[in-house]
Amino acid sequence: MASEVLWYVIPREGRYPWEPAGRRPVDLGYLQRLAGAVESLGFTGALLATDLYDVWALGSALCAATGPGFKPLLAVHPGLIAPTLLAKQALTFEHLFGGRLRFNVVNGSTRQLAQYGLHLEGDERYALSAEYWSLVKRLTAGEVFDHEGRFYRLTGAGSDLRELPPVQHPHIPLWFGGSSAAGIEMAAELVDVYLTWGEPVPQLREKLDRVRERAAAHGRTLRIGLRLHLIVRDTEEQAWAAADELLDATSEATYARRLGEAKDADGVGWQRQFRQHGGQVPARARELEVYPNLWPGMSLFRPGPGTAVVGSTAQVVERLQEFESLGVDTFILSGNPLLEEAYRVGETVLPALGIKR
Repeated sequence: MASEVLWYVIPREGRYPWEPAGRRPVDLGYLQRLAGAVESLGFTGALLATDLYDVWALGSALCAATGPGFKPLLAVHPGLIAPTLLAKQALTFEHLFGGRLRFNVVNGSTRQLAQYGLHLEGDERYALSAEYWSLVKRLTAGEVFDHEGRFYRLTGAGSDLRELPPVQHPHIPLWFGGSSAAGIEMAAELVDVYLTWGEPVPQLREKLDRVRERAAAHGRTLRIGLRLHLIVRDTEEQAWAAADELLDATSEATYARRLGEAKDADGVGWQRQFRQHGGQVPARARELEVYPNLWPGMSLFRPGPGTAVVGSTAQVVERLQEFESLGVDTFILSGNPLLEEAYRVGETVLPALGIKR
């Protein structure tokens, strides 16, 4: 049985938010209602992903409108602000909102980070990330220390945070996904929850075996989380028809832009995902079914994780339970539009997974 199921919150959302016609206006009141629904339905929080809107402002606004059951997983890039300042922000958040914070460690891409003045290639990004997050862990655990490393030199780090003691112990949890050898090694040494995107079961099993092997080499065990979209309906036919609607609603310009971005992406996870559809837009969604009920078509029109489980409620539950059999104990789920699908999933899928309100 899954120990945690999170939902997803992003300001620009709707039936097909990658197109202006399918996007709701950004509205704080609506987003706070969404967060309240996530909490009341039995989800253990939500991923607040990197987007046009800053996750710290969004997370603060949502936590102010919810109770302790809404735990935000904030997507944060390493290196964009000093680790001591990030720890100060995080501990402030913890004291104001009662120990709810989790970090989603996002390494990003070379092109994306260059906009912020950070010029590092693939494995260098992981080297920076490992040093950065090891410092953040120590700082959010209440340590005071000096450090001299490859990227950072800190003197008396944490001394100004003594009156902001940790709320969570031993530190604010780190969640992270990386499919390259360097990413898996960093996860094995450093993080608490290893995240992966949806893939066919044989392929995913092989990757998770490697993750566990590397973690064991460091004397550690990791929780395993899986990020998936859901297109769940009363019947299989209705679910695939809903996937077809997404294909039909997407413009040629969006397809061209997304496929160009995906083809040039330097992340191994993106490359693994791209190979599932090869950059081909099918006439009908089910032509891309790569495993029973598993559809990588979302990556044709949205960035990041793009695999959906498509089917009836019973089929979706069966597939999630199959992923659980691989050792997945945490799911981060989403569906479009977010509010309506949170209710659908919360009232049908979660009870079947043993998640109670």
